Amino acid sequence: MLPVEEFSVATALDAIYSELATTGAAISAANRDTLDEAAEALQGARRVFTLGAGRSGIALNLTAMRLMHLGLAVHAVGEATAPAIEAGDTLLVASGSGTTESIVRAAGKAREVGASTVAITADASSVIADLSDVAIIVPAARKLDRNSTASVQYAGSLFEQSVAIIGDALFHALWKASGQTADELWPRHSNLE
Repeated sequence: MLPVEEFSVATALDAIYSELATTGAAISAANRDTLDEAAEALQGARRVFTLGAGRSGIALNLTAMRLMHLGLAVHAVGEATAPAIEAGDTLLVASGSGTTESIVRAAGKAREVGASTVAITADASSVIADLSDVAIIVPAARKLDRNSTASVQYAGSLFEQSVAIIGDALFHALWKASGQTADELWPRHSNLE
């Protein structure tokens, strides 16, 4: 273990918040119209399907839950109760590399059946960006980028944090546009806990 004077959680927290602020501003500036298009695709969808692998998938699950709180019909791809995707649905995916095979296959299937795809990725020239109707580009390191030029954090941490924040921003904009109060959303929370 490192001596306390060589390691500080507060310093790490400052570095993470600094990166998130810089990255958030860059995402907002570069994707202003794209973010609104993503919100419109989710708002206009008959059903929303979410898919991400590993930590990106965990981050995207936060968005799935928030969209459910908003009253949208949301399904996590691969869950036992998820129906087949169809025309009029929207697939929301997250892949830093934009090449994750299961996500590429799902986006291809969505296109095949006439569903739209919204992607969050770190690679604007990736397969998933090309397959998507809307691609939100995150200027962050991918999981195999370990040289600290895009982020001082380990692997794809900044990307995954950005996925969660973008998801919350999409939810927040849709919530405010819906006119629903927080009290109206609250009954949709699980009461089994």
